[in-house]
Amino acid sequence: MTHETVYLKEENKAITLKTYISGDEPEICAKPRPAVIVIPGGAYFFWSDREAEPIVKRFFAAGFNCFLLHYSIRPHAKFPTPLQDISRAIIHIKENAEKYNVDPERVFVCGFSAGGHLAASIGTMWHREDAKPWPDMPEGLNKPRGMVLCYPVITLEPPHAHETCANEVTGNNVNEETIELYSCEKQVSDKTVPAYIWTTFDDDCVDSENSLMMASAMKAAGVPFELHIFPKGPHGLATADEETSRGWEGWSLPDVATWLDEAIAWCKSQK
Repeated sequence: MTHETVYLKEENKAITLKTYISGDEPEICAKPRPAVIVIPGGAYFFWSDREAEPIVKRFFAAGFNCFLLHYSIRPHAKFPTPLQDISRAIIHIKENAEKYNVDPERVFVCGFSAGGHLAASIGTMWHREDAKPWPDMPEGLNKPRGMVLCYPVITLEPPHAHETCANEVTGNNVNEETIELYSCEKQVSDKTVPAYIWTTFDDDCVDSENSLMMASAMKAAGVPFELHIFPKGPHGLATADEETSRGWEGWSLPDVATWLDEAIAWCKSQK
């Protein structure tokens, strides 16, 4: 495995893309791999380590070349800045597809909680002008192949919004205009990419209604998705097994931990 830290913005060295690339020897004759960008959560306030390398390791073992994104968070979380960060990451991977031995047509995003909002944002808003890091960007260069949304923040509209995320995304200016612009369910269209979505029924931090709203909007737009709502489990389960549970009671749930194998299989099915 080879690592590289890519600085996506000269003006902010915290915005990085860390690479996890298989060092396949010539004898293996490895074909280009699908790629996944892992986007940790943290309410646009921090990046969760539990939703970072533990996820990368599972996708890597399943045959993906992987990338871990540190995107703009407080005090730089106001959109469209993070949206342009994920655009830059996708563009960088596609423009360096040969170097990273990835298929540029199979670049997926996998986001958790607030990172799920960012993944859903690029999946629904990639074509908008404010998602483009520069005005003359080739159309679709920042478009992912699909999105894996893990207990995602989707809406900025009360009563189902995550208040901290909504305030960060809008610069403490939650109103009808910003809700419409950056609530992902309101931006679903026929340009939206397919999704694998999962959450838990009793998530008391990000209401599972967020995932239902996204699925409902995608259904109405005719965009394929797979949705799993597990009956029990707290917010922030990550791998939902002993690797990320920290020994906390109720955080290692074998039935929920199946989401990773299912999400990997779903990504592989997206040709």
